[in-house]
Amino acid sequence: MTKPELLAPAGSPEALNAAIGEGADAVYLGLKNFNARMRSANFTYSQLEGALRSLRRMGRKLYVTVNTVFEQREADRVFQLLKYLAGLGPDGIIVQDFGIITMVRENFPSIKLHALKPHSLKLHASTQMNVASARGANLLSKHGFSRVVLSRELSLAEIQDIRSNTNMELEVFVHGALCVSVSGLCLFSSYLGGKSANRGMCTQACRRFYTAQEGKGFDKAGEEGGYYFSPADLELIEQVPALASAGVNAFKIEGRMKSAEYVGAVVSAYRLVIDSLDAGEESLRKAMAEARGILKNDFARAKTVYLINGLNNGFNDGFENGPDNSGIDWLNPKQSGGTGIFLGKLLRVKGRGKERQGLIPAGIIAPAVGDSIRLHRADDSDRLSHKVSAVENGPDKGCWISIPEVFDLGDAVYLIQTKAMTKRYAPVIKGEASSRGPGRDKAPLPQAEWAKKGNIQGGEKPKGKKGRAKPADFPEGFYAMVSRIEDLYVLQSSRPVKAILLYSHKTAKQLLAGKGLPFPPGDIIISLDPFFPQGADRELADMIPALMEKGYTRFIANNLGHFSLLRANDESKKAVLIAGPWLYAFNAWAWDFISSCGAAFCVSPLENSRQNLERIFPCGEQSLFRRSQAFVSIFARPSLFRIRQDLGSFYGFENFTGKKTEGQKAKGRDEAFRLASAAEGSLVFPWAPFSIVDKIPFLREAGFSRFILDFSDLPLKKAEYRDIIEAVRRLSSIPGANRFNWKNGFYQAQSDS
Repeated sequence: MTKPELLAPAGSPEALNAAIGEGADAVYLGLKNFNARMRSANFTYSQLEGALRSLRRMGRKLYVTVNTVFEQREADRVFQLLKYLAGLGPDGIIVQDFGIITMVRENFPSIKLHALKPHSLKLHASTQMNVASARGANLLSKHGFSRVVLSRELSLAEIQDIRSNTNMELEVFVHGALCVSVSGLCLFSSYLGGKSANRGMCTQACRRFYTAQEGKGFDKAGEEGGYYFSPADLELIEQVPALASAGVNAFKIEGRMKSAEYVGAVVSAYRLVIDSLDAGEESLRKAMAEARGILKNDFARAKTVYLINGLNNGFNDGFENGPDNSGIDWLNPKQSGGTGIFLGKLLRVKGRGKERQGLIPAGIIAPAVGDSIRLHRADDSDRLSHKVSAVENGPDKGCWISIPEVFDLGDAVYLIQTKAMTKRYAPVIKGEASSRGPGRDKAPLPQAEWAKKGNIQGGEKPKGKKGRAKPADFPEGFYAMVSRIEDLYVLQSSRPVKAILLYSHKTAKQLLAGKGLPFPPGDIIISLDPFFPQGADRELADMIPALMEKGYTRFIANNLGHFSLLRANDESKKAVLIAGPWLYAFNAWAWDFISSCGAAFCVSPLENSRQNLERIFPCGEQSLFRRSQAFVSIFARPSLFRIRQDLGSFYGFENFTGKKTEGQKAKGRDEAFRLASAAEGSLVFPWAPFSIVDKIPFLREAGFSRFILDFSDLPLKKAEYRDIIEAVRRLSSIPGANRFNWKNGFYQAQSDS
């Protein structure tokens, strides 16, 4: 058995030292920009260069994260960063944005030799790219990727099936914090205040305290609410042999925001087990026992194997039975979203600044100088890790400990790391030389091929493009999206140009039955679900050709695997495609990649802003025609996150609220949400809709002419449809609606200079 690579996080030079000191084969780290952990310390250019030199001498690997989406105005900075990295030649760059694929393909193509040469880059697909199928992996392979980091929601059986159907290197998360949402499909933090998970700025709003408004479950037991969406941490130490046998090439540990002590302890545990894979059953058993002992000192959240044992893999029989929801051990609403061992709440505070101290009650464990704690505000508005610098005896056997100044009476304290776990490691970076960094010898940013060639719909089709859609396939005007066949009848009262219907097993069967539908097949666009796990492949591979035989040939692709599926055989060449909003085309280079996959139209991401939408298409005669390729959502209650499990039957409520915090745009009242669940999984929607229907005149004047009214979150009522259509006719704002990021754009952590 080939031993998998052990890949460790390096959020700081100290964590890098710990990872290498405990035997990691490789590390992944980020620079100050364009990485998905903007709140970690990250590395300077000189530190990166020093680390790369040292690790090459040691025979270890280094991967650089460039795993966020970028806006059009940031394209030059991204290009200069890629040029800089191509000159250094790290062992790979981990990416999310499709625009980077285009930039690398056209300017820094990977050279398949034993070592990278200058001006080449090796691509790894981030888990944020939401690749959960062999089809998605194989499509990326054709575009030069050598490795994919699979979505964390897959079962062992699905990983084995992917391995059987692709030659791509597979990387799997084995330990660390879990997002409750399916990888890469969370808009929650962005919706609440522009701090996008796709930009490395997630505020972890899912881990906050929420109050259920009706129903049973935990509220029935007398609870006023709970941490309904704060999952336990992943721990797959017991699954290492099975994953290695499944052909996983790399085991990834999460934790670029964690301490060096955490990194060292976790790496040492997994190193023990990996090294014992070929040593015989008895040696492996002993190594596993020792590893479990090491991980007991990791005072993180409760641990879970999540979906790896197939808990949620109910897709083998075509969704008929659905996932097994008999037990959800990875969610405990009574446990705070915090990590570590609860030490109590602050009873008293004193001092200011660095002298600030808080009194905690006596307990089984008393923190010591050098231990790491995590503090949570009582109103759940802030959380912060802190290394204890002072400990004094207090009254009633309690103790005074140093705390950050922002915390006060009633705030909770958790122990997350003890000084006893701390080791001293040899530094990997031997001093820091000065670095020029990217962009000093600045070459002009090449224009994207898509932008240079103009329209890809009519006239002479650019060489190599597969887009088959023509303007006649998707006329100008308003499109209405719904989730049920019944809702198509509601749309008849004010008929849209075409109806968009969300794909589900149920809607597909109803379309195939085809009895008395209010829209002919040519007027229905089928929108595929953005989560396309390997377990759903057989169902879609059977259903899509059957639907096309019935005349349903227009599709919205929301996952890379959809492109592969829809182009898989001669029959599917009939398909005309729109790239959906979940493919996150925030720049012209991303649009270029999407067009090369076969989509000539694209729905602008729901997170997009007016300014960025305009920048993607520069002014000019040709650009106006290109703007006609964009669909713009003007009304929606977007799914803020999705979970691969039916939480509705587990919790027994539908509506819930959460208190607004400082970072949110609107203040003064609770934010209301809705949990929509089915056998396939759960979605969370805001009650307040996103709307820019009053901006239609501007959009038309700017050259945008295809608009989406999205009613897919709820069963559509005639009264709501009538009211929204009336607002569209009057070009009036909708009471209670918000602009999402349309006006202010993404939150900017720093200047764009």
